[in-house]
Amino acid sequence: MKEKLKILIIRYSSIGDIILTTPIIRCLKQQLNTEIDFLTKENYKSLLTSNPYINKIYALNKNNTELLDVLKSNKYDRIIDLQNNLRSLKIRSQLNVKSNVYLKKNFKRFLLINFGVDLLKNHVVDRYFESLKNLNVQNDKKGIDYFISGSPEVNFDTNQDYIVWCIGGTHENKKLSSTQISEVISHIHLPVILLGGSEDKKLSQQILKETCSENTFDFCGNTSFEESAYLIKESKLVLTNDTGMMHIASAFNSPILSFWGCTKPSLGFSPYLTKKESLTVISPISKKPCSKHGKYCKQSSEGCIKKISSKMIYDAIKKLLE
Repeated sequence: MKEKLKILIIRYSSIGDIILTTPIIRCLKQQLNTEIDFLTKENYKSLLTSNPYINKIYALNKNNTELLDVLKSNKYDRIIDLQNNLRSLKIRSQLNVKSNVYLKKNFKRFLLINFGVDLLKNHVVDRYFESLKNLNVQNDKKGIDYFISGSPEVNFDTNQDYIVWCIGGTHENKKLSSTQISEVISHIHLPVILLGGSEDKKLSQQILKETCSENTFDFCGNTSFEESAYLIKESKLVLTNDTGMMHIASAFNSPILSFWGCTKPSLGFSPYLTKKESLTVISPISKKPCSKHGKYCKQSSEGCIKKISSKMIYDAIKKLLE
């Protein structure tokens, strides 16, 4: 048997980006004789805690000198740098071991955003795998992993049919408005759970006010990653902006309806290899992405995602629920 390799994977943020590394983690573990550690930010550790393919998770902290000492003592054989920024470069240089580095293809992304010329033509997960070519690790095409420990306690009957609507987003320009969401919910007869962070509470409360529906439940800011994932896993359908929860949803069996404005699937961050039929609804006023992360919109001051009609959304929901 070949000697076991010790590998450190680096990816700091965000939720979606970390979740999208899970096919890499699985394939490295299953195809090589390896022990895998993962370096991320403290507030994202829980995303990977239950992942059986990871030996130990490390987090950046204020005392990175101490962290570096620990990492050096682990004597890694290889670093897989899926972050590729100055901070990860510094860690790679100080550990001084062989590295595989994810190439971000910034120029191709620039051409897509500014001129609509798409030379990317693949998903970011496939780009992650490109960085592993010299290790002979192949994509097994089994999609995203998200592991839940048991059945978390949530204040909702998950045995019924229901819809989860992930209303959050990194930037306002990536979010549907309360009006768009409430207009659709008014025509839905299934219970709808609103998921998001505490920063989405104002939006969720406005949606509740506008719908006046006893069948709409606000869980924004009230659930952990694992509890949110469980609610998604047990749902009949997931509606979501381009956000981290969308990628968690792609690990499960529920179909996904995703909404796109300033960012577009062509950037390579659409739901990856979903297990059931899923659909995307894209703003009709812009075919190319406006910005890398959706912070800026070239089409509308409020974000071109808000030009998606409630009819477009409802028609897509009906198609997925048929």
